[in-house]
Order: sequence, then structure tokens, then C-alpha cells
Amino acid sequence: MARFAGIADRDAVEQEMPYEKRDLPVTLYQFLSRTRDAHGARNAVSFQILSDPKSKAETWSWNTLLGRVNQTANLFRDLGIGEKDVVAYLLPNSLETAATLLGGAVAGIVNPINPLLEPEQIAAILRETNAKVLVTLKAFPKTDVPQKAAEALKLAPGVQTVLEVDLNRYLSPPKSWIVPLVRPKISVEHKAVVKDFNAECAKMPADRLSFEDSVKDRVAAYFHTGGTTGMPKVAQHKYSGMIYNGWLGGRLLFDETDVLICPLPLFHVFAAYPVFMSVIAAGAHMIMPTPAGYRGDGVFDNFWKLIERWQVSFLITVPTAIAALMQRPVDANVSSLKTAISGSAPLPLELYRRFEEATGVQIAEGYGLTEATCMVSCNPINGEKRVGSVGIPLPYSHVRILHTDADGTVRTECGVDEVGEICVSNPGVFEGSTYTEVDKNRHLFAEGRYLRTGDLGRLDPDGYLWITGRAKDLIIRGGHNIDPAEIEEALAGHPAIAFAGAIGQPDAFAGELPCAYVELVDGASVTVEELLEHAKAHIHERAAIPKHIEILPELPKTAVGKIFKPALRKLAIQRVYDAALTEAGFAVRVREVTEDKKRGLVACLKKTGDVDEEALKHKLGEFTRPWDWAE
Repeated sequence: MARFAGIADRDAVEQEMPYEKRDLPVTLYQFLSRTRDAHGARNAVSFQILSDPKSKAETWSWNTLLGRVNQTANLFRDLGIGEKDVVAYLLPNSLETAATLLGGAVAGIVNPINPLLEPEQIAAILRETNAKVLVTLKAFPKTDVPQKAAEALKLAPGVQTVLEVDLNRYLSPPKSWIVPLVRPKISVEHKAVVKDFNAECAKMPADRLSFEDSVKDRVAAYFHTGGTTGMPKVAQHKYSGMIYNGWLGGRLLFDETDVLICPLPLFHVFAAYPVFMSVIAAGAHMIMPTPAGYRGDGVFDNFWKLIERWQVSFLITVPTAIAALMQRPVDANVSSLKTAISGSAPLPLELYRRFEEATGVQIAEGYGLTEATCMVSCNPINGEKRVGSVGIPLPYSHVRILHTDADGTVRTECGVDEVGEICVSNPGVFEGSTYTEVDKNRHLFAEGRYLRTGDLGRLDPDGYLWITGRAKDLIIRGGHNIDPAEIEEALAGHPAIAFAGAIGQPDAFAGELPCAYVELVDGASVTVEELLEHAKAHIHERAAIPKHIEILPELPKTAVGKIFKPALRKLAIQRVYDAALTEAGFAVRVREVTEDKKRGLVACLKKTGDVDEEALKHKLGEFTRPWDWAE
């Protein structure tokens, strides 16, 4: 493993040779086979269904993992999956999930889907990717994944086969005896053929592929992004991008002696690539605690004991999880822990400090995105970590900060510490074809090759990358641009606040006004008035002081801990429109706010009495957001 202490180490790796000259496998199957040949009997992946550190767990060696991938890929081919056909999976974490991710990409194109989505959104992704096979859960207590799958399949008639994974095999008696008695009954109204995943895999050869592996690089995965609104964009990933992410981890971060705990979901790129592919590249060992990872029952309460049980050296995490862990004492021996890597959202300085004080371990914050097959930059594992930055661009990742026209034409390249759009070229960027939908790739690249990330950022004098905001998240108040990060950072500095999300709420005069939603630290108490005073004292730009602050029991978050702003925007639209309608005396309320592919967020109205519709049109015409009558 190379030392990764700073830019000099990064540059030294690049100067060894051009990336394309490196002796790297072409296909995922070659990638996995090399690791099996080098580390066959060593532990590869482990899974435990319960969070108790003494509970039953199952471990696959590299020999076993390759055998299971052979069986899984052979099964998919047997079901008619060719290199351009799609296998989707709607699964929490398990050993079968790992086998499906790899086997699906070896046989065809694998399409992981977030089980937290609603059935309509899941169906939209299945239709968009033309999935033929869906791997999901068999009915099981305390999960609604099988029910969602059944509902989605009614709306996705292209799926021909459903393969069910039964988690009961991971339980010991008496729990395993009880499950068949309490297993939920699911109404099946779709026409797909339903089979047992493990039973069908067992019929397939484990010692070889029953078909020829690919001979060249190709698209092997579809990952949806922005799909939590029901209007998914689907990013295409090639073998080369997956292997690049793995090579980075194997070269800079991990070796075969490392143990990584990954409580993040394998339907997300963070777990699938920088973690799992790096584990493959290094021959390391990955632990998956419970199907739901950080969301699993008792995981936070048992977390430090799980690190002790497995002698974990690397912790893969996100800021929301760190915040939850810091509300619990370190009640186990965590001396095996060497470092923690955090991604998905900015890491507050206070959380970084508290984690280092509690564990003796520094967190290295990194940056990646689904559109680039993930990794772009990371704080040096062995060097200076600049808290608040996302580190230095990784080997062979060329990051430019640009001002561009709408079509991607570069107007100017930003100087040191000048904020512009982060644009990236690396082996994970699929130039010109990032998304499956051709129209979505239009104007996505600067100079035809630099992916426009939509993130605003800067490079400091020492080459560290800082993200300053999201281009589309800007609050535009009367033509004045306000970065929500300034509001969020100021509010997050209040000791009672765990998380803050700032957005623009509709305003009849200014177009948008800044507002903020906050989640409190467990046990904390604070009034909205106190928070407003804190905001006024700590937000330097007067126009950015929120006009509304609301305390929620919990902010909506994605599966990897990002604050989910579309849900906050829906709350704000409903609140502002209802207030305006009440003040104007209309017998109308917002029933819901929905997402329309062309118009964006739409307020759906319902009458509660007689309404002068012409006057209503004039009133709502003062706002820029569209509206409709609810059906």
C-alpha cells in the first residue's frame, strides 16, 4: 500500500506511468478472479442479521465469493440476461446482495434500487432501465421491501422473473422457527415468475462461468440518482470506472490485512465502489452489520462493540451517523481502528473534533458523485486533513473550477480560491454518455470531457478542494444569489442543533426567501425565537437571514445521510401557499406537493368550499411555482 500523505504522493503515483498503461483487469470478473487467486482462503465479506455483537454471523472467503458470483451470473444468463440486459435488485444488505451486485454486472447490467423509495418511484426506475429480472426479499417480519416490490411490479410489466432472498436462513432457532408462522401475506397481482434466489443459484455451476466473459470494457451498472422524486436519472457505469475506484482504494488506502465496517447500503455508489471495489482490489475484509446498516435496530447502541468484535481498522461513515455515534459512549476497545472515511455530505468541524477526542481517530472526508462512478477527491489518510475540505483530487482525477455558459462552453477558468463549478475528468467519467437518457447528457460536459458536477467549489493554494454549495440549491432572492451553506453553517453552530437544511421558500415579492428547517440534538431544547437571534448574530449577509425557521423531529434524509432538500421544499411550498390562501380568504388548501417531470414541484389544491377561481388564479399568479387542482 502506498503512503498517501499529500499532493506529492498523489503526483508520484501519476508519474509512475499513464493510467492506461497500468496492468489492470479489463472486466469485473477478471478483477475478482485475480483477488481470489491471491487471497483465496482469506475472509472477504461477512454479514450478521442482528446487531448484537455476540449474534450469529456468516463469512465468505474469496474462494466462496467467486463461487457464489459464478452461480449468480450463470443463473442470470440462464434467465435470458445478456450483456445489454438489466438485472435490478431491491434489497437491503446481505451476502446475497453482494453476490447480486457482482453477478449482475458479470452477466449483464446490474441496477441497484433504493428500497426506501415508494413503489411508483421503484417502478419508474424498472421501466427506465428495461429491467428483465428483479432480485428482492421474500416476505419477512419488520420490512416492507417485498410489499413495495409487489406494488412496483404491477407498474413495471417488463420484469419477467422475480428472485426472492429469504433472510430467515441467517437466524438461529427459535427465531428462525417463528418467522414462517408470522411471515406477512403479500397480494401478488403482477405476471412475473417468482423463484427462490438461493435454490435457483444452487442449481448452477460454482467452479466456472457457463458463458464467455466480456473481452472488452462495457457498461455494467445503472445507478439512479435524484430518484427520490419519482423522476429518476440513471447513470451508466463501465467496468473501467468500477475498477478505477477499486484501484484507488487498493493503492492508497487499504491492504489485505484491513477490516472495513460498511453500514452503508450496497444500492449506493459509496458502498458499492469506494468500499466494495476497494476491498476487492486490496483483498481486504468487509463487514455488513444488519440488513439496514446504520438504520438497523440497535446498530448505534452496539456499534463500538461491533468494531471490537471484528477488529475493524477502517470505518466507513457519513456525518449523520457520526452525530448519532457521538451521543453514545465509546464502551468497547476500539484500538484496532486506524481511520474513518466520511462522505455524502459536509462534515461539521465540531463533529470531527468530538470523534477524534472520543476514539483517537481522525476522519478523512472525501468527495464523489454517482455521475463519476464515485470518487474524485479525499483528505490524505497519512497527512494533513483540512476539515471542511474534501481533500485533494485523487490520482488521474483532473479537477477544474470553471465558469461556463449553459451549453458547457468555458467562459473562464477560476483562479486559486475563486468559486466556480467543479468539473471533473477521470477514468470513472463516461464522457458524453453519463446518463441513459441522451437528452440528459446535453450540455453536461465542459469542453466535451469535463463533467459539470453542479457543485460549487474552489481549490485552495495547496490544491485542497472545498465545496461551497450546490449550483441548483442557490436561493435566489430578488435576483440576489444566496448560498444555503452559509445559513446552515451558522445554525449548525448553535449547541442545540444537530442538523440544518436551508432552502428558498416561495415569495410573492422576491421570488424566494431563505428559510431553514432544523433537527435538535437529543434532549436539547430551544425556541424558534432563540434560533432567529442566533441566525442574526452569525449570518453576515443580511439578505441570507432566514425569514422562517422550523424545528422538525427529524430532518428528511437520504439513505446515506444527506439532508433531502426536495422534501423540505415541499413542506415550504405547502406552508407558504396555505398561509397566503387563508389570508386572502379562499376556501382552498394545498392537499399535497408533487413532482412533475416538466414543471418541477407543483402545489395540488383542494376546495373546502365555494371558490372564485378567477380571483384565485390572480392570487396564486403572484408566485412563480405552478399549481393544479388535485384529482
